[in-house]
Amino acid sequence: SVFTETHPLFAQLFLSSPTIPHCSMATLIGLSLRVKLWRSVPPRFRVTVRIEPGTHASEHAINQQLADKERVSAALENKNLLGVVNKCIANGMKSS
Repeated sequence: SVFTETHPLFAQLFLSSPTIPHCSMATLIGLSLRVKLWRSVPPRFRVTVRIEPGTHASEHAINQQLADKERVSAALENKNLLGVVNKCIANGMKSS
């Protein structure tokens, strides 16, 4: 699930809750959310994607990765990872 909170000055906070505390896909899901929001939200918005507190065993490490712009940019330079992220975004947009 994703919780959204609006802050002053066009800031958006998105909290993601993994289905299980040891979900191995939590980082990929967070990265996919962040990329989708970068592509969808006007640049005047500051977007933050985090794991909801208490919902994942590696919550702190994942949040650090998602908050580090250089690490996110480096991850997206990897063509294989970018392809996976794009598939996650595309598959999430399909209606059933």
